[in-house]
Amino acid sequence: MNGAGVISKHFLIACVLLLSVTSASAADFVKLRYSIRNLEGKLIEASAEGQAAVMAVDRMIPEWREAVKTMTAGDKKTVRTAEYEIETELLEIIKGPDTPADLTAPPADAEKTRSGLAFKILREGTGAAKPRRRSTVRVNYSGWSGDGRLFDSTILRGQPAEFRLDNVIDGWTEGLQMMVEGEVRRFWIPAKLAYAKEPGKPQGMLVFDIELIEVK
Repeated sequence: MNGAGVISKHFLIACVLLLSVTSASAADFVKLRYSIRNLEGKLIEASAEGQAAVMAVDRMIPEWREAVKTMTAGDKKTVRTAEYEIETELLEIIKGPDTPADLTAPPADAEKTRSGLAFKILREGTGAAKPRRRSTVRVNYSGWSGDGRLFDSTILRGQPAEFRLDNVIDGWTEGLQMMVEGEVRRFWIPAKLAYAKEPGKPQGMLVFDIELIEVK
């Protein structure tokens, strides 16, 4: 894989500001505009015109990461590495969701269903009706793989997701049917109920924090 490919895989999920701080730490996300050129001046990659990119600070290439950690919102900086010249305009610093402590196995106090799905209620709901298998639901969620990688989050995208329960992974279909509106649960979803052997998808047991906002 060439250097441009290594950089590309860390880019681009849409978001809005969740929490601003004065400078970024390795655990934060940053919203920025950027352009990457090789040492001959050829453009390798850039944020789309009029748009911004969001990336995890700890997954940026080292020189870029260290430079961004010294910046505050509104700053512009050019970073030079052995292969690239990266122009950066930092727009916002975003605090992502807290990473759960138990990512490799559910804790002892988690409940478990016959299928192997484990869960804990993080916040009690305010509604009474539960979704059915073919219900459409509106949710906020964040998902982590066993190595601690946050691979998807509506928090970073800035808006809830909406979908039918029969169009998602089995762990979601089963788990959401146990919830009521306003409830937040953490699920430990074994691979067989997630993306087992699906190329390009997160593998192994996955952990999701899910808030059921509305059943439609």
